[in-house]
Amino acid sequence: MTRASEPSRRTILAAAVAAAATGAAATPAEAAEARSREARRGHAPARAVANRAWTSYADWRSGTAKGTRAVSGARPGLVIASPAGTVAYTDPHTGRTATWEYATWTSPVHRLAVPATEAIASWNARTPAGTWLQVELTGTYSDGTATPWYVMGRWAAGDQDIRRTSVDGQKDGRSSVWTDTFAIDDAASGLRLVSYRLRLTLYRAPGSGATPTVWRLGAMGSDIPDRFTVPASAPGLARELAVPRYSQEIHAGQYPEYDNGGEAWCSPTSSQMIIEYWGRKPTAEQLAWIEPGLADPQVCHAARSTYDYQYDGCGNWPFNAAYAATYKDLQGVVTRLGSLTDLETLIAAGIPAITSQSFLKSELTGAGYGTSGHLMTVVGFTADGDVIANDPASPDDAAVRRVYRRSEWETIWLRTKRYNASGNVASGTGGVCYLYFPAQPTERQRRALAAVGVR
Repeated sequence: MTRASEPSRRTILAAAVAAAATGAAATPAEAAEARSREARRGHAPARAVANRAWTSYADWRSGTAKGTRAVSGARPGLVIASPAGTVAYTDPHTGRTATWEYATWTSPVHRLAVPATEAIASWNARTPAGTWLQVELTGTYSDGTATPWYVMGRWAAGDQDIRRTSVDGQKDGRSSVWTDTFAIDDAASGLRLVSYRLRLTLYRAPGSGATPTVWRLGAMGSDIPDRFTVPASAPGLARELAVPRYSQEIHAGQYPEYDNGGEAWCSPTSSQMIIEYWGRKPTAEQLAWIEPGLADPQVCHAARSTYDYQYDGCGNWPFNAAYAATYKDLQGVVTRLGSLTDLETLIAAGIPAITSQSFLKSELTGAGYGTSGHLMTVVGFTADGDVIANDPASPDDAAVRRVYRRSEWETIWLRTKRYNASGNVASGTGGVCYLYFPAQPTERQRRALAAVGVR
């Protein structure tokens, strides 16, 4: 189905939130008060997010391989050894049919520490010309029945061989995939995803000898309670990281074939800021397709490199993480965090984060706009605990640095329910963020990542 005929991730999650609002669950205020009581008793609320990633040589050898093999070294990975067969693939966005050799790897069953209402896969890979990959997920529901195999993404770093794409129309009457997110259709029913497997299919042109190399594959499962507000966390850090500042707005109207132009490029603009914070940049050869004289051409490159041809946008979360990992020795992960305290832990270790939030103009003092979905880069905290963000929705690069009130920010980022400009119940992301960090993190970075559930 086309994007026009199939609701987007954000549309369907908004509908699910509205439906849940009619149920008999505790009100957001009651839930917040319960969490506050626990905090006063000295008990932290149980983490509602669980991450698992396959990254080591032992990990890659633990799965079921059909034509793939594990490779060792400083950054172990998975490659095609001897193809399992060939398949014809018709690209839905070009109409071209081509034959590809393929090989597969299927992970062991992973039992979720948090039975999940949602799951998002992430992967880090290199795909030379003439190669691409597909990531799928299947799982077991809490009643013992199984999901179908769901496609979580068809991906290549470039767009010459295939058009990277999500797949619409995947559902079984109990769960669905909305762009990049597996979601239980009726969370109020109590049904949950309790375990899953991931399957990688690696493709290459027949007889080429080329292969994708996958260094990281994993998924984040979560069960975030419905809430309009969250309890405020206490400030604990004053530090600001020197992250480059890029505005999406200076690209307005540029390359409209990628999500209607730069005014929609909050996600790739934020990604590019953190990629360059870690000292990586695209090469002159990679930028050669961009019209000479455009400011910050690397942002145009990021937009093209994250564009999802089915979603018709640059905001596919795993595609942004995968783009970051195309740069030498970087990893990219999509996860959810539980509070600004988690972000402070990362900032203290020198790791900035990209957060996803929705808000009315009146809900975020100083923003000057409202949005149904926007990505920003958190780069630090003031002495008062307020959030220092590189906000790409700024008129120019010099205006990108913003300071936002802590309590307002925490609410718009962590809530799962909100009221939109029409007064209707809509969705929030429940703390979604992208984390980009070195393939070989320092011990301090490793501890900080582990503290927020990422390894």
